[in-house]
Amino acid sequence: MTRILRSVSTYVALAIGLVGLGIILYAWRLPPFTSAVEVTENAYVRGQVTIIAPQLAGYVAEVPVQDFAAVHRGDLLLRIDDRIFAQKLGQARAGLAAQRAALANSDQSRAAAEARLRAAEANVASAEAALRTAEANWGRIEPLRERGVVSQTSTDQSQQALDQARAAITATNAAVDVARQDIQTAIVNRQSLVAAVEGAEAAVHLAEIDLSNTRITAPQDGRLGEVSARLGQYVAAGTQLMALVPDQVWVIANFKETQLAGMRAGQPVSFTVDALRHARLTGKIERFSPAAGSEFSVIRPDNATGNFIKIAQRVPVRITVDSGQPLAERLAPGMSVVVSVDTSASR
Repeated sequence: MTRILRSVSTYVALAIGLVGLGIILYAWRLPPFTSAVEVTENAYVRGQVTIIAPQLAGYVAEVPVQDFAAVHRGDLLLRIDDRIFAQKLGQARAGLAAQRAALANSDQSRAAAEARLRAAEANVASAEAALRTAEANWGRIEPLRERGVVSQTSTDQSQQALDQARAAITATNAAVDVARQDIQTAIVNRQSLVAAVEGAEAAVHLAEIDLSNTRITAPQDGRLGEVSARLGQYVAAGTQLMALVPDQVWVIANFKETQLAGMRAGQPVSFTVDALRHARLTGKIERFSPAAGSEFSVIRPDNATGNFIKIAQRVPVRITVDSGQPLAERLAPGMSVVVSVDTSASR
């Protein structure tokens, strides 16, 4: 009897050992339990979470949205008191008007300088005519003076008229040069005034941008996170007021490097979602990370010091969610999922 009991105990212990060994082999996916399906629990739903923040400082004048509300592109999310910025815009527009008036005055000054140039050129023509007359008179009087026919007074008057005509030519030519310099001065001043007008226009555009930035609108469709802005609150540039989560989501699965051998872009993927009572959804591998996750960490590991223990690194894999799945609408960034990839399946 004792011998029989010992035999039974031996068989029971042997069976328990075999079961335990089988469990270990199955847990570690060792032969004969190897599988082409690679599984990871290190996977999460991701989305483009946009932090909404102002570009300027001021007091919050209006908050028309609430926590977790659905919004569309262009919807007003928050408005900052715009009285100061409206006055700055009016000031910039007044400066632009003044610069444009100065530019118009410059054009008028150039027109006046051109008119003076034409008048000076006409005076030159008149002086040249007077000089020809004086030279002709002198040409008639000088032979008579040598013969003593005309009086000395007539001779002196003719000589004086000739000298005055010659001086008038010099003066009118100088006036022409002055008029031309006035035109050039007007041209140079206009260039500086044009630059001043362009600067004033830029100031108006900047003031318009600042005024428009007092109205913070949704950059795209999505749902809001918690709205932390309060009416009357003073906010500075860059203050985080709320978050916007678009409808588009995907899955990032961090597989061990030893699991990637049979994976290719386009392979079908199935995953279960913890928040949806482990409901199963499908997707496809879109692309692989260019480096292991450790390469993107803030403090990168240095394996060149001390003893070394080889640890399998994880590589992020981006997975798109197939459309047409009703439960896909309930996916939210941050949810945990369990991803399975059949590496034997083709694209």
